[in-house]
Amino acid sequence: MEEKTLIALEIGSSKIKGAVGTVDTSGSLNVKAVEEERICDIVHHGCILNVVETASAVRNVVGRLEQRLAPRKVQGVYLSIGGRSLSASAINIERRMAQETEITRSLIEEITDEALSSAIPDRDVVSVTPRELLVVNGTPTSKPVGMIGSHVSASLNLITCRSQLVRNLSRVIEERLGLRIVDTFVRPLAEADLVLTSEEKRLGCMLVDFGAETTTVAIYKNGVLVHLATIPMGSRNITRDITALNHLEERAEELKIQGGSALPGQESGMMGGGAEYAAVNNYVAARAGEIILNIVKQIEYAGFTPDRLPEGIVIIGRGARLNGFNQRLEQMSELRVRTGAVGNKVRILDGRISGADAVDVISILTEAARNFPSECLSPKPIESRPIVNDTPVYQRPVETPTYQRPAVATPTTPAAPATPATPATPAAPATPVTPAAATTTHTTPVNPPITPRPAVERRPPVIERETPREETETRQESQKKPSIWRKTFGDLRTRVANLMSDNLYENDDE
Repeated sequence: MEEKTLIALEIGSSKIKGAVGTVDTSGSLNVKAVEEERICDIVHHGCILNVVETASAVRNVVGRLEQRLAPRKVQGVYLSIGGRSLSASAINIERRMAQETEITRSLIEEITDEALSSAIPDRDVVSVTPRELLVVNGTPTSKPVGMIGSHVSASLNLITCRSQLVRNLSRVIEERLGLRIVDTFVRPLAEADLVLTSEEKRLGCMLVDFGAETTTVAIYKNGVLVHLATIPMGSRNITRDITALNHLEERAEELKIQGGSALPGQESGMMGGGAEYAAVNNYVAARAGEIILNIVKQIEYAGFTPDRLPEGIVIIGRGARLNGFNQRLEQMSELRVRTGAVGNKVRILDGRISGADAVDVISILTEAARNFPSECLSPKPIESRPIVNDTPVYQRPVETPTYQRPAVATPTTPAAPATPATPATPAAPATPVTPAAATTTHTTPVNPPITPRPAVERRPPVIERETPREETETRQESQKKPSIWRKTFGDLRTRVANLMSDNLYENDDE
């Protein structure tokens, strides 16, 4: 496989990130650059509200990436799907055969197609993951392909989101920026594949993505996803609570980072700017406790107890940097908490890139590298080389111009003085022509008669009718390619079939 360059974009509520990675011939991913643009109030809970300003911010990120990739340009991108509306629902599909037969890959793809075609009002299916698969007498297995049975019962996770989220992403990337959406990946699932080990997934653990306006919780057990939920609260809620102390949001963010703590009762006098540390900490601890309470409640919603998640909680996101947040999460959940990072799975070539801060966008690059990566840049320019030809070329001899002496002008003789003119004699009056003579007189034509040319058929000029704007837009809509969200269904079907036909635990840490 030739080396390919991948571009990933992650559009969040507080920032837009872009990353460049290359996949070498061995399939290894190398991250070369990560760029980000801070945004405010144009993306809410992961859904784009202002298409124009979001497109401008994405253009800035792509432009900075192209400066590192010059002279090549970005033509396609991989996108992440996340946000408040993202959720997972279980769907059960059964197949009964007349007799025991071998479970084939085509049967698994047929089951996945049925799950993808499930109609959910105002929501789009963005991914499907295996939840549980029972073959023969209810025997659970993660590798059904190749087994013999007459009854297959598949339990799948249908990952969906609001249709508006999908439409606005397409408007920004495809319509306004003219970029090609190569593929899409669900961000929490991609992050789990990057920061969680196979042992943690099999024994049971919880992944928490503590973002700016949303907190996503994914629970794994027996190697598969069993619960996915998005809490509409994040670290920005804490910042906006502090603005009640008559601070702008920028200053409130500084106070939260410098002296705020999620642990209640932390007091240390006065802070700069006239704000009491105790007052700031009261807001921080109260809101952090509310967020943690919602996180812990997801264990109960998934039908588990803390003792069934022995690998504890793995937390990512910049919100996890808040002082005392992880300690309080351990206290309230009674589970061990560790911070997730990229680790040794990916090589980062730029020392300025923080693996813990760029987990979200690097996880998209990792998923792209695993699933038939596609080139995202314009073709390399072809170097022009001078053509060397050893065959002698006949050259026409150069003619030497002949010198010509300029002609000498002959002097002119002065003209004689003019003789005065003699007065003219008045002319005799003209004889009037009688009418009879005028009618009988014929004039002989001097020139011969002109032969008439054959008649030429004259056609009216063709006037091109201006196509109405509405008709043009309708025609363009009909000529558009199928939506990327429908084109990726084939890729989703392939991914699920690969998970069910290959060893589920083969991607261990190397």
